Parts: sequence; C-alpha cells; structure tokens
Amino acid sequence: MVGEFVILTGMSGAGRSQAGDALEDLGWYVIDNLPPALMAQVAQMPPGHTGRAEKVAFVTGAGLTVDELASARSELEAHAESVRVLFFDASDEVLIRRYESTKRRHPFAGDRPLSEAIEAERRALRPARDAADLVIDTSGFTIYDCRTRIRTLFGDDEADAEQMQTTVVSFGYKHGLPTDVDLVFDCRFLPNPHWVEELRPQSGLDAPVRDYVFAHRLSEAFLARVTELLELLVPAYRDEGKAYLTIAVGCTGGRHRSVAIAEELTRRLTEHQVRARVIHRDIDK
Repeated sequence: MVGEFVILTGMSGAGRSQAGDALEDLGWYVIDNLPPALMAQVAQMPPGHTGRAEKVAFVTGAGLTVDELASARSELEAHAESVRVLFFDASDEVLIRRYESTKRRHPFAGDRPLSEAIEAERRALRPARDAADLVIDTSGFTIYDCRTRIRTLFGDDEADAEQMQTTVVSFGYKHGLPTDVDLVFDCRFLPNPHWVEELRPQSGLDAPVRDYVFAHRLSEAFLARVTELLELLVPAYRDEGKAYLTIAVGCTGGRHRSVAIAEELTRRLTEHQVRARVIHRDIDK
C-alpha cells in the first residue's frame, strides 16, 4: 500500500510540471497526465511496481473537473495514509509571458487568443482551486523557486510529514503581497536598517542587522504577542485538519526587518514544538 499521495494540478504554465520534477528528485514516484479515474489503481499495486511505492505524485491539469478530483481523492484515501492536493496558480500577465517565451500552444486555445484561453481555463479550474489543500502562486517565482518551495514542503523526514507543515515567509511589500499565505504580519513600524549606511548591504540574517531590529522597544513586545497568538491558532488549525499553514512577515523591501523577525519567529515556534520552516522570498531583490 502506498503511504502518501499528492495530486499536483493548476493552471497551465504555473509550474506543476516543475513541482513534479522536484518531487521526483526527492524520491517520489511521479506519474504525469494519468486520468483521475485510474489513480486509485496505482494505490492497489504491489510494492515495487511504483519505485519508492510509499510516495506517489500525480501531475494533472487541463480539463480536470472538481467532481473528478473529489472522486479520485476519495478513492485514494481508502488506500493511503495521506492524500493532499496542491494547486499551482499565477497571474494572467505572468502566464501570458511564459507562454509567449516558450511558443507552446495553450490547451484551451482553440481559435481563441491566449488571454481568452487562460481565462477559460481559470473558470474551468476554479472549483478545483477552491478544493485544494494548498494554493501556490508562482507569479513572482524564478525558475528555481518552485523547486525550492517543494523541497521546503516535502524535503523533511517522515515524522514531519505526519504533522501540519508550517512555513514562515519573509517578504517585501514593494514586491507584492504573497497570495498563498494564511496569516500576514506587518513589521514596517520598526526602524528600517536600510537607512543606516553600514547596514544597508547586509540582511536580517546578519548579526548587526538583527541587533539593530531587536534594539527597538517594540520588537520584543510584537514577537511576544504574535507568538502567543500562534500558540492559540496553530493547534486549532491542526485539529481542524489543515495540512499547511503559511505565515508571512512583511517589511518594505523584504531584506532586513522581516527577515530578522521571521527567523526569530521560526525559532520561537520550534521551541513550542511546532515544526516550522522559514523562506526569505525577497532577500536578494
């Protein structure tokens, strides 16, 4: 019996194939474009027929209906310990740019312009998006970021897979608010190290910047209250059955204050027995 299934779906060009490649690198058995009606048959195969049979990922997209997704998930859950659905999305502008650069034909194109094909696919997949465990918006991703996100979500040990996966993301408001997060905390009220000449080239990972941020009287009070709030919310989300919790911490540029705060928040969550990972989305921008 397979222990863990993941269904990767979403908008064409949003990164589901790259996510499948990243899972394959992590030792998952990845099956591309298998009809949803046949997915449950994979769960019933004897060990050895699917490589590392404990972990199988299906990559599927265009034409998937919410009924097919629900049926496939229900059948898989009868044979597996864990079934999760990840939906990959991106803005229309980004999807158009990606398609124009690759010269590929959109699966919903027909005789329609690319923009109308993308809108048609978005309408068709909206119910599947709403039914997903996690929506990953790749609009601001580089070619490497999708793999990094998958490694963050699935690259830990087996014990971690049994718990809700908590991720803390630092970001810069000037680069856009992350769309695939559950909670957002704004730390722009703290003094900005960007305006200190010797600190500007450094980041929140460097001790001088951390010391500057935490020297402010509100830093500790802010972190204490956020940590107290998360002590209440994280178990509640976990008990509700949520598979992923993503917490975002933002400052202006995403390089100094939010990085330092996100690092310390992750450390405190770990102290409270929450398996938390940290991602610094805009630290190099």
